[in-house]
Amino acid sequence: MRNLLLVLSMLFSLFSYSQGKGVISGKVTESESNFSMPGATIKLSGTNKYTTSDINGDFEFLDVVVGTYQLEITYIGYQKFSKEVTVIAGKNTNVSLVLLPGTEELGEIIILGDRLRGQAKAINKQKTNQNITNIISSDQVGRFPDANIGDALKRVTGITMQNDQGEARNIIIRGLAPTLNSVMLNGNRIPSAEGDNRNVQMDLIPADMISTIEVNKTLTSDMDADAIGGSVNLVTRATPNKQRISGTLAGGYSPIRDQGNYTAGFVYGDRFFDNKLGVVLSSSYNNNTFGSDNIEAAWVKGRKDQVYIEEYDIRRYDVQRIRNSFSFATDYSFNNNNSIYFNAIYNFRDDLENRYRARYRGIRPVYDANDDITGFTGDVRRQTKGGIDDKKNERTRLERQTVQNYSLGGEHLLSSKLDMDWSFNFAKAAEDRPNERYIEFQNRGLNLNMNLNDERFPLITGTGDNSINNFRLREITDNFDYTDETELGFKLNFRTPLSFIENQKGRLRFGFRMRIKDKQRENIFYEYDPINAFGNLNTIDNSFFGGENWQVGSQYIAGNFATNTFLGNLDLNNATLFDKAANPAEYLALNYKASENIYGSYIRWDQDFNDKFSMIAGLRVEATDIDYTANYVLDENDLIGEINNTNDYVNLLPSLSFKYNGAKDWVYRAAFTTSLARPDYYALAPFISVVPDDDSEIAAGNPNLDATFAYNFDFMVEKYYKSVGLLSGGVFYKKLNDFIYTYRDNQYTNAKFAADFPNQTNPIPTVNPGNWSLTQQRNGESVDVYGFEVAFQRQLDFIPGKFFKGLGLYVNYTYTDSKANGITNSSGDLRTDVTLPGTAPHMINSSLSWENKKFSARVSLNYAADYLDELGGDEFEDRFYDKQLFIDANASYKLTSKLRIFAEANNLTNQPLRYYQGISSRTMQVEYYQARFNLGLKFDL
Repeated sequence: MRNLLLVLSMLFSLFSYSQGKGVISGKVTESESNFSMPGATIKLSGTNKYTTSDINGDFEFLDVVVGTYQLEITYIGYQKFSKEVTVIAGKNTNVSLVLLPGTEELGEIIILGDRLRGQAKAINKQKTNQNITNIISSDQVGRFPDANIGDALKRVTGITMQNDQGEARNIIIRGLAPTLNSVMLNGNRIPSAEGDNRNVQMDLIPADMISTIEVNKTLTSDMDADAIGGSVNLVTRATPNKQRISGTLAGGYSPIRDQGNYTAGFVYGDRFFDNKLGVVLSSSYNNNTFGSDNIEAAWVKGRKDQVYIEEYDIRRYDVQRIRNSFSFATDYSFNNNNSIYFNAIYNFRDDLENRYRARYRGIRPVYDANDDITGFTGDVRRQTKGGIDDKKNERTRLERQTVQNYSLGGEHLLSSKLDMDWSFNFAKAAEDRPNERYIEFQNRGLNLNMNLNDERFPLITGTGDNSINNFRLREITDNFDYTDETELGFKLNFRTPLSFIENQKGRLRFGFRMRIKDKQRENIFYEYDPINAFGNLNTIDNSFFGGENWQVGSQYIAGNFATNTFLGNLDLNNATLFDKAANPAEYLALNYKASENIYGSYIRWDQDFNDKFSMIAGLRVEATDIDYTANYVLDENDLIGEINNTNDYVNLLPSLSFKYNGAKDWVYRAAFTTSLARPDYYALAPFISVVPDDDSEIAAGNPNLDATFAYNFDFMVEKYYKSVGLLSGGVFYKKLNDFIYTYRDNQYTNAKFAADFPNQTNPIPTVNPGNWSLTQQRNGESVDVYGFEVAFQRQLDFIPGKFFKGLGLYVNYTYTDSKANGITNSSGDLRTDVTLPGTAPHMINSSLSWENKKFSARVSLNYAADYLDELGGDEFEDRFYDKQLFIDANASYKLTSKLRIFAEANNLTNQPLRYYQGISSRTMQVEYYQARFNLGLKFDL
């Protein structure tokens, strides 16, 4: 009874206002723009109390003794400011703090330009954050020529991007692959629209829809744990502090297809009802018509280890990419103690694509008596990819990806000692590919010429290759692919003062997190056989693609193809013209359903030891329940039955970090954290696909995969300059246990099958016993990842001369290396000296900018070294992502204080996407896009 009374009295003390105590809250804004100022340091004079403003400029002091104080605000790049405030017992005193831009040098106030104001917001937020972060503000995003969030992120220290169709798509943080990182929107994980993984396609979200990008390289216990490399949080626009109307209108040019690009954006925001209600609406539109030129090759070894190509493509892509985004945010303040908010964002990207692929396949060497290769034979196929001729597909393959996120939450001051926030969110990502059509013609039994004098640009041609009379119809297909993922989430967080050191700040946070996730992939695939004579390639509407202006080289001639109009107009569902049949081999093994429920709770304690040294200690517990259903398929077509698998596990995730604020704006950070990466969805799906006869192949999911668990150690030193600059350097080490890789076994047997799949009553067929091959995702033992990063950004105003006052330099470099243990080759032997796939060893970002009151210009460089992308059965089969170097440029000029003209150029190096197999000279894929240009107007009222 006594203990119960003690607990009740403690709860009552937290939920009631202390006698003689009150609360101070408020917002920090800028004088000229009235924009919110995140990362401001606010100190209460005469006490040990201080706090920092959040992403919306809001701050709060709990449990303050009644009296009159001076609030002192410091902000890099802005003048010092103080304001008197009186604390009343049992009351929340709300104040507004307005900062004046300008930094003091030699007794003179230097006023900041537009670019430096954005840089100041990012630097202050980075400095005051307790964990190791990088911040990009919307002002900085606008200073780079980046259409989507992925291109903006590649400017950050330690980040590089994997590209698709010339745009940054998948994120690599500190050399760690996309599967080891997380992407969030306003603190909630973004679902993945892709069917086989958890990756968020960063080219889906326009850059101008995001106000701030936070890259968390170390985690605290109140953050979701699934981010080994790092966590990217995209923060949408908050409601403004006064009316704001702004917009963008631009047009551009893509030389590779001689087509135009169009961009528009609009923002409206205001406050109503005595500033209690805030509203902001944003929209963005981008229409980009472009394409790419591509060759691909699959390399194998012959009888005397002679290397040749067994399959070879020449591809032309014509693409129209349309991005639309709409967002709405509102908040309502009932009083100083209680407020609620609602955020919504809807993004969709339509890729309208035609692809024309010439494929040389079934390539076999001709040997002489000494087993030397004297020639090659094979088939040639010409395939057109498109879609139905309707208002949606427009004779192209339509891939529509959507991401939508809705959140409702509130913030409540329960007493002078306790505040609470909560939120519900619903998010959905989907990929829909309706009426995706293919038509393919084939010319069989050709003699082939293979020129491998330069393996970077291999060339294969065939005798009579361009004679379209010999190309007969092989197949006509139509497929409908659909994937979606939904997540329903809930958060509840509490915060209260708690210090074990007298006269020093301490704070306890604790809370609960729930994530209910569902994912499914539902594909179906049809084949069509003409009832009447169809004719050869020469008898239908066709187009010829030669080597003129081909970016890979004029020697590559794709040849003749059925036109996309001909394909789109085929009446495939007319039973008098075509026989229609589903082809289960194309979809049965791919379809699955997944449910994944994650329940988390945490405790976090922040403690200052003195006015310079502080600590964060935390523990997070995450429980995961999974339920997956997939198919057992024999001979690609026969559905043996469904396989269901359930699993659950619990992860304990401790963390400890320290921060020391040294003299002259030096900051030292050290952290030990733990994190995890859950396996990709399709890797966990318990599917089995058995292909007997000649192939003798088995592909299988692995529902018993363990999540990868990481121990992370970080140390960082930062120097902040009053003239809005930063010098930083740090080292990091990560120990990854149970990392996931692609396992291949070319000597797979029935006995191994029985051991690996003990619950299956249908063993693999006994055809070719002992000569099966298995492909499956499995856990390796461990990986050691280590590296360092350095960064410098500053105005070069310390150099004498007026020109250098406007000159700014931004440069960073990251080195990462790794060693993976427990990986076996296709023969079952352990491999040594293997790096973790996705570990880019060298990354460099830099830019040189110049700005005065009206004009600004920037040239930017992004470089990433080549790295292992996917493990093969042995070193010869390993796939590598080649090095890449991008140079971009942009400039703007203020026509008036409200109107700006700008020009942008991307990929001035015509950097291709390139993969190579085994050694750097052996091209697997190379794809060129050329540069892109843009010109437009921006207004801000």
